[in-house]
Amino acid sequence: MSPLVSPRVFSEMEVARHSTKYSCWVLLGTKVYDVTGFLRMHPGGEALILHRSGSDISLEMEGPPHRHSENARRWMEQYYIGELHTDSTADETQTVRERRKTQEHTVDEEPSPLSKCSQVDLDTDLVDWRKPLAWQVGHLGEKYDTWVHQPVDRPIRLFGNEFLEASTKTSWYMVPAVWMPLVFYLSWYCYTTLALGTTRLFASTDYSVLVHKYSFPLIFIMGMVMWTFIEYCIHRFVFHMRPPAHNYYLITIHFLLHGQHHKSPYDGSRLVFPPGLASVVVGSFYLLLTKAFPETLAVSLFVGGLFGYVVYDMIHYYLHYGSPQRNTYLYSLKAYHVKHHFEHQRAGFGISTTLWDHPFNTVIPEQTF
Repeated sequence: MSPLVSPRVFSEMEVARHSTKYSCWVLLGTKVYDVTGFLRMHPGGEALILHRSGSDISLEMEGPPHRHSENARRWMEQYYIGELHTDSTADETQTVRERRKTQEHTVDEEPSPLSKCSQVDLDTDLVDWRKPLAWQVGHLGEKYDTWVHQPVDRPIRLFGNEFLEASTKTSWYMVPAVWMPLVFYLSWYCYTTLALGTTRLFASTDYSVLVHKYSFPLIFIMGMVMWTFIEYCIHRFVFHMRPPAHNYYLITIHFLLHGQHHKSPYDGSRLVFPPGLASVVVGSFYLLLTKAFPETLAVSLFVGGLFGYVVYDMIHYYLHYGSPQRNTYLYSLKAYHVKHHFEHQRAGFGISTTLWDHPFNTVIPEQTF
């Protein structure tokens, strides 16, 4: 058995000196945490943590207006670096207290979720993180749902085969690089085809309606709105299905589709859909639309939906890694999505918009922000 290692001990003055985005420390009681690496992930932006750097954030963690989740507290522990020396000199203590008092009068105190993941204990975790996870999670049975919703801040390896593993990873810029040329081409094709004046609704009846070329922007927007509904339905009913505890294969499929993202929400290589996998879904919706509508109208709706998908994937990536400014749409959307990951996994299914959460009664309560 290895000998116990005593935690490092820091004075209040030393903790207070670490108050920049290059070195940011905070206190929880007498525990010292180096949260420098978390600043850009913070849903409320890095400024809220920086303004409290070097000080005790226990009150912010407890609330009001909200109390941080157990997942947030578990995740916090990965940043633990030592303990506060409680017998610091009077001068040091007074200096830090004066600094905190100044902060209280100069900083907007509206808190934001401090969401952090728990550490992985390689010896006691339910799966062996030293091996690919894809074929292990199905054996978790009834423990899977709880395990997969306890986030960790470390990359996941799904497969031992290098080709399969690489096919599950995608850089964010691959999404616009692959799909935006198609969006531009199909937009031009649809507009020029509509300009011929040959596209009509109900063409086989006496009540046929000409689809004018100037209606293309409206049809394009309708396609984008259609995508937001598809996005909501896929996220809620497919990605957040509860696989039966006794079904190894459904648990495995769920983990591959979305469970791995909830287990490791900051694995940057798996925040957007690989184009190969996405093409199956994209192609399916293209075929459905062309069966339901005249070809040019169907393609016009499709290209709007395709653009909506690209916007969705870019927003999703930004919600995990961006630092939006306060009082902006993306700021509130990021806080909303973080709450979905860490506290309300059965609500808040809208990602690029919260529109469909309202009629389907899955809105995350406002008081949790």
